[in-house]
Amino acid sequence: MSQEVEYQTERLDHLGIVAGVCQEAGIAEWLDKQAGENRRSVSIGTATVAMILNGLGWSLRQLYLVPQYFENKPVEHLLGEGITADMLNDDCLGRPLDWLYEHDVTTLFAGLALQARRRFGIQAQHLHIDTTSFSVSGDYAIKEEGDPVPLAITYGYSRDHREDLKQWMLALATTHDGDVPIFLKPLDGNSSDKADLSAAVKAVMTQLREQVPEEQEQRIGVFDSGGYSEANMKSYNEAKLWWISRVPETSTAAKTALEDVDEHWQPLSDGSGEYMVRTMDLPQGKERWVIVRTYAQMQATKEQMEHKVKKTQQAWEKRLWHLSKQAFACENDAQQAWKQAMKGKPSWLMATFTMKEQGQYQQRGRPKKEALPDQTAWSLVPHLEVDQHEVEAMARKKAAFIVATNILDAQRLSDEQVIWTYKEQGGVERGFRFLKDPLFLASSVFVKKPERVIALSFVMVLCLLVYRLAEHLLRRQLVATQQTVPNQVNKPTNRPTMRWMFQCFEGIDLLHIRMGSHWHTQVLGLQALHQQVLRLLGPAYSQFYFLSP
Repeated sequence: MSQEVEYQTERLDHLGIVAGVCQEAGIAEWLDKQAGENRRSVSIGTATVAMILNGLGWSLRQLYLVPQYFENKPVEHLLGEGITADMLNDDCLGRPLDWLYEHDVTTLFAGLALQARRRFGIQAQHLHIDTTSFSVSGDYAIKEEGDPVPLAITYGYSRDHREDLKQWMLALATTHDGDVPIFLKPLDGNSSDKADLSAAVKAVMTQLREQVPEEQEQRIGVFDSGGYSEANMKSYNEAKLWWISRVPETSTAAKTALEDVDEHWQPLSDGSGEYMVRTMDLPQGKERWVIVRTYAQMQATKEQMEHKVKKTQQAWEKRLWHLSKQAFACENDAQQAWKQAMKGKPSWLMATFTMKEQGQYQQRGRPKKEALPDQTAWSLVPHLEVDQHEVEAMARKKAAFIVATNILDAQRLSDEQVIWTYKEQGGVERGFRFLKDPLFLASSVFVKKPERVIALSFVMVLCLLVYRLAEHLLRRQLVATQQTVPNQVNKPTNRPTMRWMFQCFEGIDLLHIRMGSHWHTQVLGLQALHQQVLRLLGPAYSQFYFLSP
Protein backbone atom coordinates (compact mmCIF):
# COMPACT_ATOMS: atom_id res chain seq x y z
CA MET A 1 0.00 0.00 0.00
CA SER A 2 1.50 3.36 -1.05
CA GLN A 3 2.10 6.05 1.55
CA GLU A 4 0.39 9.42 1.36
CA VAL A 5 2.84 12.10 0.16
CA GLU A 6 2.50 15.82 0.97
CA TYR A 7 4.62 18.68 -0.35
CA GLN A 8 5.20 22.16 1.09
CA THR A 9 7.53 24.89 -0.16
CA GLU A 10 8.91 27.92 1.67
CA ARG A 11 10.94 30.83 0.30
CA LEU A 12 14.38 31.04 1.88
CA ASP A 13 16.24 33.30 -0.60
CA HIS A 14 18.98 35.32 1.18
CA LEU A 15 17.29 35.24 4.60
CA GLY A 16 19.54 32.39 5.71
CA ILE A 17 22.53 34.75 5.40
CA VAL A 18 20.71 37.45 7.39
CA ALA A 19 19.80 34.93 10.08
CA GLY A 20 23.40 33.68 10.10
CA VAL A 21 24.76 37.19 10.79
CA CYS A 22 22.18 37.71 13.55
CA GLN A 23 23.21 34.41 15.10
CA GLU A 24 26.96 35.00 14.80
CA ALA A 25 26.64 38.55 16.17
CA GLY A 26 24.51 37.21 19.03
CA ILE A 27 21.74 39.80 18.58
CA ALA A 28 18.78 37.86 20.05
CA GLU A 29 20.93 36.37 22.81
CA TRP A 30 22.30 39.78 23.83
CA LEU A 31 18.92 41.54 23.86
CA ASP A 32 17.27 38.72 25.79
CA LYS A 33 20.05 38.92 28.36
CA GLN A 34 19.41 42.65 28.80
CA ALA A 35 15.67 42.02 29.08
CA GLY A 36 16.11 39.37 31.76
CA GLU A 37 14.09 36.18 32.02
CA ASN A 38 11.44 35.96 29.31
CA ARG A 39 8.96 33.13 29.20
CA ARG A 40 7.02 34.39 26.20
CA SER A 41 6.91 32.23 23.09
CA VAL A 42 8.59 35.04 21.11
CA SER A 43 11.26 36.80 23.16
CA ILE A 44 12.40 40.42 22.80
CA GLY A 45 15.53 39.33 20.93
CA THR A 46 13.71 36.93 18.60
CA ALA A 47 11.05 39.54 17.74
CA THR A 48 13.82 42.02 16.97
CA VAL A 49 15.54 39.52 14.66
CA ALA A 50 12.16 39.01 12.94
CA MET A 51 12.01 42.75 12.25
CA ILE A 52 15.55 42.61 10.85
CA LEU A 53 14.56 39.76 8.51
CA ASN A 54 11.55 41.80 7.41
CA GLY A 55 13.66 44.94 6.92
CA LEU A 56 16.37 43.18 4.92
CA GLY A 57 13.73 41.41 2.84
CA TRP A 58 13.02 44.82 1.23
CA SER A 59 9.33 44.00 1.33
CA LEU A 60 8.06 47.46 2.38
CA ARG A 61 5.58 46.00 4.87
CA GLN A 62 4.13 47.90 7.79
CA LEU A 63 4.53 46.26 11.17
CA TYR A 64 0.99 44.89 11.25
CA LEU A 65 1.62 43.19 7.88
CA VAL A 66 4.77 41.35 9.00
CA PRO A 67 2.85 38.05 9.54
CA GLN A 68 1.82 38.26 5.89
CA TYR A 69 5.48 38.63 4.88
CA PHE A 70 6.43 35.50 6.85
CA GLU A 71 3.52 33.35 5.58
CA ASN A 72 5.66 31.67 2.91
CA LYS A 73 8.96 31.87 4.82
CA PRO A 74 10.60 29.10 6.91
CA VAL A 75 9.96 30.91 10.20
CA GLU A 76 10.88 28.01 12.49
CA HIS A 77 14.05 27.40 10.49
CA LEU A 78 15.10 31.04 10.77
CA LEU A 79 13.88 32.06 14.23
CA GLY A 80 13.57 28.90 16.29
CA GLU A 81 11.43 25.91 17.02
CA GLY A 82 7.74 26.52 17.68
CA ILE A 83 7.61 30.02 16.16
CA THR A 84 5.01 30.56 13.43
CA ALA A 85 4.18 33.49 11.17
CA ASP A 86 0.91 34.34 12.94
CA MET A 87 2.82 34.87 16.20
CA LEU A 88 4.70 37.79 14.64
CA ASN A 89 1.75 40.17 14.81
CA ASP A 90 1.81 43.87 15.60
CA ASP A 91 1.31 43.23 19.34
CA CYS A 92 4.28 40.85 19.37
CA LEU A 93 6.50 43.35 17.54
CA GLY A 94 5.17 46.41 19.35
CA ARG A 95 6.21 45.01 22.73
CA PRO A 96 9.97 44.94 21.92
CA LEU A 97 9.71 48.43 20.40
CA ASP A 98 8.31 49.72 23.70
CA TRP A 99 11.01 47.85 25.62
CA LEU A 100 13.76 49.28 23.38
CA TYR A 101 12.56 52.83 23.97
CA GLU A 102 12.42 52.33 27.75
CA HIS A 103 16.03 51.08 27.84
CA ASP A 104 17.68 53.88 25.79
CA VAL A 105 18.41 52.82 22.22
CA THR A 106 21.76 54.65 22.14
CA THR A 107 23.12 52.67 25.10
CA LEU A 108 21.65 49.38 23.85
CA PHE A 109 23.10 49.78 20.38
CA ALA A 110 26.52 50.72 21.74
CA GLY A 111 26.77 47.48 23.70
CA LEU A 112 25.40 45.30 20.91
CA ALA A 113 27.64 46.91 18.26
CA LEU A 114 30.70 46.40 20.48
CA GLN A 115 29.93 42.69 20.82
CA ALA A 116 29.30 42.37 17.07
CA ARG A 117 32.47 44.11 15.95
CA ARG A 118 34.56 42.09 18.40
CA ARG A 119 33.13 38.86 17.03
CA PHE A 120 33.71 39.95 13.43
CA GLY A 121 37.12 41.55 14.06
CA ILE A 122 36.12 45.12 13.10
CA GLN A 123 38.49 47.96 14.03
CA ALA A 124 37.16 51.34 15.18
CA GLN A 125 40.21 53.52 14.58
CA HIS A 126 38.59 56.07 12.27
CA LEU A 127 34.98 56.97 13.05
CA HIS A 128 32.83 58.80 10.52
CA ILE A 129 30.04 60.79 12.16
CA ASP A 130 27.14 62.62 10.50
CA THR A 131 23.42 63.39 10.77
CA THR A 132 20.51 63.11 8.37
CA SER A 133 16.75 63.66 8.35
CA PHE A 134 13.84 61.27 7.76
CA SER A 135 10.56 62.67 6.47
CA VAL A 136 7.30 61.32 7.86
CA SER A 137 3.65 61.57 6.90
CA GLY A 138 0.94 62.16 9.46
CA ASP A 139 0.23 64.50 12.32
CA TYR A 140 2.67 64.24 15.21
CA ALA A 141 2.47 66.23 18.42
CA ILE A 142 4.69 69.31 18.43
CA LYS A 143 7.12 69.51 21.31
CA GLU A 144 6.39 72.63 23.35
CA GLU A 145 8.58 74.12 26.06
CA GLY A 146 8.37 71.83 29.07
CA ASP A 147 6.52 69.20 27.04
CA PRO A 148 7.63 65.62 27.85
CA VAL A 149 7.39 64.49 24.19
CA PRO A 150 10.57 62.33 23.81
CA LEU A 151 11.26 63.26 20.18
CA ALA A 152 10.10 66.42 18.39
CA ILE A 153 8.81 65.29 14.99
CA THR A 154 8.51 68.67 13.37
CA TYR A 155 9.51 70.84 10.44
CA GLY A 156 13.18 71.60 9.84
CA TYR A 157 15.87 71.72 7.18
CA SER A 158 15.20 68.64 5.04
CA ARG A 159 18.10 66.74 3.43
CA ASP A 160 15.44 65.13 1.21
CA HIS A 161 14.09 68.50 0.05
CA ARG A 162 10.66 67.71 1.52
CA GLU A 163 10.05 70.89 3.47
CA ASP A 164 6.30 70.14 3.32
CA LEU A 165 6.70 67.12 5.63
CA LYS A 166 7.59 66.84 9.29
CA GLN A 167 10.78 64.99 10.08
CA TRP A 168 13.03 63.51 12.71
CA MET A 169 16.80 63.23 12.55
CA LEU A 170 19.41 60.60 13.25
CA ALA A 171 23.05 60.88 14.26
CA LEU A 172 25.13 57.93 13.08
CA ALA A 173 28.76 56.86 13.46
CA THR A 174 30.37 54.19 11.29
CA THR A 175 33.81 52.59 11.24
CA HIS A 176 36.33 53.17 8.48
CA ASP A 177 36.80 49.41 8.47
CA GLY A 178 33.71 48.06 6.70
CA ASP A 179 31.40 51.08 7.19
CA VAL A 180 29.92 49.28 10.20
CA PRO A 181 27.61 51.42 12.41
CA ILE A 182 28.60 51.56 16.07
CA PHE A 183 26.60 54.54 17.36
CA LEU A 184 23.13 56.01 16.83
CA LYS A 185 21.08 58.75 18.43
CA PRO A 186 17.61 59.92 17.32
CA LEU A 187 17.31 63.71 17.25
CA ASP A 188 14.54 66.30 17.03
CA GLY A 189 13.45 67.24 13.52
CA ASN A 190 14.75 70.80 13.85
CA SER A 191 18.13 69.88 15.32
CA SER A 192 21.20 71.93 14.44
CA ASP A 193 24.43 70.30 13.28
CA LYS A 194 26.51 72.84 15.18
CA ALA A 195 25.18 71.56 18.51
CA ASP A 196 23.91 68.04 17.90
CA LEU A 197 26.72 66.81 15.64
CA SER A 198 29.22 68.09 18.19
CA ALA A 199 27.36 66.27 20.95
CA ALA A 200 27.33 63.08 18.88
CA VAL A 201 31.08 63.33 18.26
CA LYS A 202 31.80 63.66 21.98
CA ALA A 203 29.30 60.94 22.88
CA VAL A 204 30.67 58.30 20.50
CA MET A 205 34.31 59.07 21.32
CA THR A 206 33.61 58.98 25.06
CA GLN A 207 31.61 55.77 24.66
CA LEU A 208 34.48 54.04 22.87
CA ARG A 209 36.99 55.34 25.41
CA GLU A 210 34.94 53.65 28.15
CA GLN A 211 34.59 50.41 26.16
CA VAL A 212 38.13 49.95 24.87
CA PRO A 213 41.29 51.63 26.23
CA GLU A 214 42.85 54.05 23.74
CA GLU A 215 46.12 52.17 24.02
CA GLN A 216 44.42 49.37 22.06
CA GLU A 217 42.61 51.62 19.55
CA GLN A 218 43.94 55.05 18.65
CA ARG A 219 40.68 56.52 17.34
CA ILE A 220 39.96 59.66 15.33
CA GLY A 221 36.55 61.27 14.81
CA VAL A 222 35.81 62.37 11.23
CA PHE A 223 32.95 64.72 10.36
CA ASP A 224 31.79 67.37 7.89
CA SER A 225 31.97 71.14 8.18
CA GLY A 226 28.59 71.23 9.95
CA GLY A 227 30.36 70.17 13.15
CA TYR A 228 33.25 72.64 12.80
CA SER A 229 33.19 75.81 14.87
CA GLU A 230 35.51 77.58 17.27
CA ALA A 231 33.45 76.49 20.29
CA ASN A 232 33.16 72.88 19.12
CA MET A 233 36.85 72.47 18.33
CA LYS A 234 37.78 74.01 21.66
CA SER A 235 35.54 71.51 23.48
CA TYR A 236 37.07 68.59 21.53
CA ASN A 237 40.57 69.73 22.39
CA GLU A 238 39.68 70.12 26.07
CA ALA A 239 38.26 66.59 26.06
CA LYS A 240 41.47 65.38 24.35
CA LEU A 241 39.60 64.00 21.34
CA TRP A 242 41.41 63.61 18.03
CA TRP A 243 39.46 64.74 14.99
CA ILE A 244 39.52 65.43 11.24
CA SER A 245 37.00 67.84 9.75
CA ARG A 246 36.35 69.89 6.67
CA VAL A 247 36.56 73.62 7.38
CA PRO A 248 33.54 75.65 6.19
CA GLU A 249 34.63 78.02 3.40
CA THR A 250 32.45 80.74 4.95
CA SER A 251 34.74 81.17 7.96
CA THR A 252 37.01 84.21 7.96
CA ALA A 253 40.16 82.15 8.50
CA ALA A 254 39.26 79.82 5.62
CA LYS A 255 38.60 82.73 3.25
CA THR A 256 41.96 84.22 4.15
CA ALA A 257 43.75 80.89 3.70
CA LEU A 258 42.16 80.29 0.30
CA GLU A 259 42.89 83.85 -0.85
CA ASP A 260 46.51 83.74 0.22
CA VAL A 261 47.60 80.51 -1.46
CA ASP A 262 51.14 80.49 -2.73
CA GLU A 263 52.69 78.35 -5.43
CA HIS A 264 54.17 75.69 -3.13
CA TRP A 265 51.72 72.96 -4.08
CA GLN A 266 52.71 69.33 -3.76
CA PRO A 267 51.31 66.60 -6.04
CA LEU A 268 49.16 63.88 -4.51
CA SER A 269 50.78 60.46 -4.73
CA ASP A 270 47.96 59.07 -6.88
CA GLY A 271 48.25 61.94 -9.38
CA SER A 272 44.67 63.11 -8.79
CA GLY A 273 45.55 66.61 -7.64
CA GLU A 274 47.74 68.69 -5.38
CA TYR A 275 47.83 70.02 -1.84
CA MET A 276 49.59 72.40 0.51
CA VAL A 277 49.82 72.44 4.31
CA ARG A 278 49.58 75.21 6.86
CA THR A 279 49.78 75.21 10.64
CA MET A 280 47.11 77.56 11.94
CA ASP A 281 47.28 79.22 15.35
CA LEU A 282 43.58 79.73 16.08
CA PRO A 283 41.63 80.78 19.19
CA GLN A 284 40.69 77.14 19.84
CA GLY A 285 44.30 76.00 19.52
CA LYS A 286 46.74 74.94 16.83
CA GLU A 287 45.43 73.01 13.82
CA ARG A 288 46.99 71.49 10.74
CA TRP A 289 45.15 72.63 7.62
CA VAL A 290 45.60 70.64 4.42
CA ILE A 291 44.38 72.67 1.43
CA VAL A 292 43.44 70.32 -1.42
CA ARG A 293 42.40 70.70 -5.03
CA THR A 294 41.89 67.81 -7.41
CA TYR A 295 42.26 68.08 -11.17
CA ALA A 296 38.77 66.67 -11.71
CA GLN A 297 37.26 69.28 -9.41
CA MET A 298 39.27 72.04 -11.04
CA GLN A 299 37.97 71.00 -14.47
CA ALA A 300 34.39 70.83 -13.20
CA THR A 301 34.72 74.22 -11.51
CA LYS A 302 36.26 75.72 -14.64
CA GLU A 303 33.30 74.52 -16.74
CA GLN A 304 30.87 75.96 -14.20
CA MET A 305 32.75 79.26 -14.21
CA GLU A 306 32.75 79.42 -18.02
CA HIS A 307 28.98 78.91 -18.05
CA LYS A 308 28.55 81.63 -15.42
CA VAL A 309 30.93 83.98 -17.28
CA LYS A 310 28.99 83.58 -20.52
CA LYS A 311 25.63 84.35 -18.92
CA THR A 312 27.01 87.27 -16.91
CA GLN A 313 28.78 88.75 -19.92
CA GLN A 314 25.59 88.61 -21.98
CA ALA A 315 23.63 90.32 -19.19
CA TRP A 316 26.22 93.11 -18.93
CA GLU A 317 26.37 93.59 -22.69
CA LYS A 318 22.62 94.12 -22.72
CA ARG A 319 22.82 96.47 -19.76
CA LEU A 320 25.58 98.59 -21.34
CA TRP A 321 23.82 98.62 -24.72
CA HIS A 322 20.91 100.44 -23.09
CA LEU A 323 23.38 102.81 -21.46
CA SER A 324 25.00 103.54 -24.83
CA LYS A 325 21.63 104.73 -26.19
CA GLN A 326 21.37 107.49 -23.60
CA ALA A 327 22.40 111.08 -24.36
CA PHE A 328 24.04 113.24 -21.72
CA ALA A 329 24.24 117.01 -21.52
CA CYS A 330 27.91 117.04 -20.56
CA GLU A 331 30.90 114.78 -20.32
CA ASN A 332 30.76 114.75 -16.53
CA ASP A 333 27.17 113.46 -16.55
CA ALA A 334 28.22 110.62 -18.86
CA GLN A 335 31.11 109.69 -16.59
CA GLN A 336 28.86 109.71 -13.50
CA ALA A 337 26.34 107.46 -15.29
CA TRP A 338 29.15 105.05 -16.17
CA LYS A 339 30.38 105.02 -12.59
CA GLN A 340 26.87 104.24 -11.35
CA ALA A 341 26.42 101.47 -13.94
CA MET A 342 29.65 99.74 -12.87
CA LYS A 343 28.31 98.91 -9.40
CA GLY A 344 28.13 95.15 -8.97
CA LYS A 345 30.42 94.36 -11.91
CA PRO A 346 32.47 91.19 -11.28
CA SER A 347 36.21 91.79 -11.05
CA TRP A 348 36.98 89.40 -13.93
CA LEU A 349 34.89 91.46 -16.35
CA MET A 350 36.91 94.41 -17.71
CA ALA A 351 34.76 97.30 -18.92
CA THR A 352 36.04 100.44 -20.65
CA PHE A 353 34.38 103.16 -22.66
CA THR A 354 35.08 105.93 -25.10
CA MET A 355 33.18 109.20 -25.21
CA LYS A 356 31.25 110.15 -28.30
CA GLU A 357 30.37 113.82 -28.92
CA GLN A 358 27.48 114.72 -31.22
CA GLY A 359 25.96 118.10 -32.12
CA GLN A 360 22.21 118.63 -32.04
CA TYR A 361 20.22 121.13 -34.11
CA GLN A 362 16.80 122.55 -33.30
CA GLN A 363 15.95 123.34 -36.93
CA ARG A 364 14.32 120.54 -38.87
CA GLY A 365 16.01 118.91 -41.83
CA ARG A 366 19.63 118.59 -42.80
CA PRO A 367 21.74 121.44 -41.38
CA LYS A 368 23.90 123.54 -43.63
CA LYS A 369 27.61 122.83 -43.75
CA GLU A 370 28.56 126.07 -42.07
CA ALA A 371 25.77 125.85 -39.43
CA LEU A 372 26.87 125.51 -35.80
CA PRO A 373 25.02 123.05 -33.51
CA ASP A 374 22.60 124.53 -30.98
CA GLN A 375 23.85 122.14 -28.32
CA THR A 376 26.23 119.20 -27.81
CA ALA A 377 25.19 115.73 -26.50
CA TRP A 378 27.54 113.11 -25.09
CA SER A 379 27.13 109.35 -25.28
CA LEU A 380 29.13 106.34 -24.14
CA VAL A 381 30.61 103.62 -26.33
CA PRO A 382 31.28 100.66 -23.97
CA HIS A 383 33.76 97.82 -24.48
CA LEU A 384 33.65 94.54 -22.52
CA GLU A 385 36.39 91.96 -22.15
CA VAL A 386 36.82 88.89 -19.94
CA ASP A 387 40.02 88.52 -17.94
CA GLN A 388 40.63 84.79 -18.58
CA HIS A 389 43.60 84.67 -16.20
CA GLU A 390 41.43 85.85 -13.31
CA VAL A 391 38.64 83.44 -14.26
CA GLU A 392 41.06 80.52 -14.20
CA ALA A 393 42.53 81.70 -10.90
CA MET A 394 39.03 81.91 -9.39
CA ALA A 395 38.22 78.41 -10.68
CA ARG A 396 41.36 77.03 -9.02
CA LYS A 397 40.46 78.82 -5.80
CA LYS A 398 36.85 77.57 -5.83
CA ALA A 399 38.04 74.00 -6.49
CA ALA A 400 40.14 74.04 -3.31
CA PHE A 401 38.83 72.85 0.05
CA ILE A 402 40.36 72.64 3.51
CA VAL A 403 40.63 69.56 5.70
CA ALA A 404 41.74 70.30 9.26
CA THR A 405 42.96 68.15 12.14
CA ASN A 406 44.30 68.73 15.63
CA ILE A 407 46.89 65.98 15.06
CA LEU A 408 49.89 68.19 14.31
CA ASP A 409 52.45 65.40 14.05
CA ALA A 410 52.73 64.37 10.37
CA GLN A 411 54.71 61.28 11.45
CA ARG A 412 51.64 59.97 13.25
CA LEU A 413 49.20 60.95 10.48
CA SER A 414 50.65 62.12 7.18
CA ASP A 415 49.16 65.01 5.20
CA GLU A 416 47.81 62.66 2.54
CA GLN A 417 46.33 60.36 5.20
CA VAL A 418 44.38 63.35 6.51
CA ILE A 419 42.90 63.81 3.02
CA TRP A 420 42.09 60.15 2.35
CA THR A 421 40.63 59.63 5.82
CA TYR A 422 38.28 62.55 5.38
CA LYS A 423 37.25 61.36 1.91
CA GLU A 424 36.08 58.09 3.47
CA GLN A 425 33.29 60.16 5.06
CA GLY A 426 31.23 58.72 2.21
CA GLY A 427 30.89 55.54 4.29
CA VAL A 428 28.40 57.07 6.71
CA GLU A 429 26.60 58.75 3.79
CA ARG A 430 26.25 55.34 2.12
CA GLY A 431 24.70 54.15 5.36
CA PHE A 432 22.12 56.92 5.14
CA ARG A 433 21.32 56.00 1.53
CA PHE A 434 20.77 52.40 2.68
CA LEU A 435 18.39 53.51 5.44
CA LYS A 436 16.45 55.72 3.00
CA ASP A 437 16.07 53.04 0.34
CA PRO A 438 12.42 53.15 -0.88
CA LEU A 439 12.10 49.38 -0.32
CA PHE A 440 13.62 49.42 3.16
CA LEU A 441 11.29 48.90 6.13
CA ALA A 442 11.64 52.45 7.41
CA SER A 443 11.66 54.46 4.19
CA SER A 444 8.36 55.73 5.59
CA VAL A 445 7.76 55.48 9.31
CA PHE A 446 4.44 53.75 9.87
CA VAL A 447 4.29 54.13 13.65
CA LYS A 448 2.21 56.73 15.42
CA LYS A 449 4.07 57.44 18.65
CA PRO A 450 7.45 59.24 18.87
CA GLU A 451 8.54 56.52 21.31
CA ARG A 452 8.03 53.93 18.56
CA VAL A 453 9.95 56.11 16.09
CA ILE A 454 12.91 56.12 18.49
CA ALA A 455 12.73 52.33 18.86
CA LEU A 456 12.32 51.84 15.12
CA SER A 457 15.50 53.86 14.54
CA PHE A 458 17.29 51.16 16.57
CA VAL A 459 15.89 48.42 14.31
CA MET A 460 16.77 50.42 11.19
CA VAL A 461 20.42 50.82 12.18
CA LEU A 462 20.51 47.22 13.39
CA CYS A 463 19.52 46.18 9.85
CA LEU A 464 22.40 48.31 8.54
CA LEU A 465 24.75 46.65 11.05
CA VAL A 466 23.75 43.15 9.88
CA TYR A 467 24.04 44.12 6.22
CA ARG A 468 27.51 45.67 6.65
CA LEU A 469 28.81 42.75 8.73
CA ALA A 470 27.78 40.29 6.00
CA GLU A 471 29.32 42.45 3.28
CA HIS A 472 32.56 43.00 5.17
CA LEU A 473 32.90 39.29 6.00
CA LEU A 474 32.35 38.19 2.40
CA ARG A 475 34.78 40.77 0.97
CA ARG A 476 37.42 39.86 3.54
CA GLN A 477 37.09 36.16 2.75
CA LEU A 478 37.27 36.78 -1.01
CA VAL A 479 40.51 38.72 -0.60
CA ALA A 480 41.98 36.20 1.84
CA THR A 481 41.26 33.25 -0.47
CA GLN A 482 42.03 35.17 -3.68
CA GLN A 483 38.60 34.38 -5.09
CA THR A 484 36.10 36.51 -7.01
CA VAL A 485 32.38 36.47 -7.77
CA PRO A 486 30.64 37.94 -10.84
CA ASN A 487 29.23 41.46 -10.47
CA GLN A 488 26.10 42.90 -12.12
CA VAL A 489 27.76 42.98 -15.56
CA ASN A 490 29.31 39.53 -15.10
CA LYS A 491 32.82 40.85 -14.42
CA PRO A 492 34.89 39.27 -11.61
CA THR A 493 35.10 41.28 -8.39
CA ASN A 494 36.26 40.72 -4.83
CA ARG A 495 34.21 43.70 -3.55
CA PRO A 496 30.58 42.83 -4.34
CA THR A 497 27.76 44.69 -2.65
CA MET A 498 25.67 42.53 -0.36
CA ARG A 499 22.54 43.88 -2.04
CA TRP A 500 23.70 42.24 -5.27
CA MET A 501 24.53 39.01 -3.48
CA PHE A 502 21.09 39.00 -1.89
CA GLN A 503 19.55 39.36 -5.35
CA CYS A 504 21.64 36.42 -6.56
CA PHE A 505 20.08 34.30 -3.80
CA GLU A 506 16.53 34.94 -5.03
CA GLY A 507 14.65 31.75 -5.93
CA ILE A 508 16.08 29.43 -3.27
CA ASP A 509 13.28 27.39 -1.68
CA LEU A 510 12.95 24.77 0.99
CA LEU A 511 10.86 21.79 -0.16
CA HIS A 512 9.29 19.81 2.70
CA ILE A 513 8.15 16.29 1.77
CA ARG A 514 5.97 14.28 4.12
CA MET A 515 5.82 10.54 3.61
CA GLY A 516 3.56 9.06 6.21
CA SER A 517 4.56 10.65 9.51
CA HIS A 518 8.09 11.54 8.43
CA TRP A 519 9.19 14.86 6.95
CA HIS A 520 12.20 15.32 4.69
CA THR A 521 13.56 18.72 3.57
CA GLN A 522 15.42 19.57 0.39
CA VAL A 523 16.93 22.86 -0.78
CA LEU A 524 15.89 23.87 -4.28
CA GLY A 525 17.74 26.31 -6.53
CA LEU A 526 21.14 26.20 -4.81
CA GLN A 527 23.70 26.89 -7.53
CA ALA A 528 27.52 26.88 -7.63
CA LEU A 529 27.72 30.64 -6.86
CA HIS A 530 25.51 30.20 -3.80
CA GLN A 531 27.64 27.36 -2.53
CA GLN A 532 30.81 29.38 -3.06
CA VAL A 533 29.42 32.35 -1.10
CA LEU A 534 28.11 30.19 1.73
CA ARG A 535 31.39 28.31 2.16
CA LEU A 536 33.24 31.62 2.23
CA LEU A 537 30.92 32.95 4.92
CA GLY A 538 31.26 29.81 7.04
CA PRO A 539 29.25 27.10 8.85
CA ALA A 540 26.97 29.58 10.67
CA TYR A 541 25.52 30.49 7.28
CA SER A 542 25.78 27.17 5.45
CA GLN A 543 23.63 25.45 8.08
CA PHE A 544 20.57 27.46 7.02
CA TYR A 545 20.92 25.98 3.52
CA PHE A 546 21.74 22.43 4.75
CA LEU A 547 25.12 22.76 3.07
CA SER A 548 28.06 20.95 4.62
CA PRO A 549 31.14 23.20 5.19
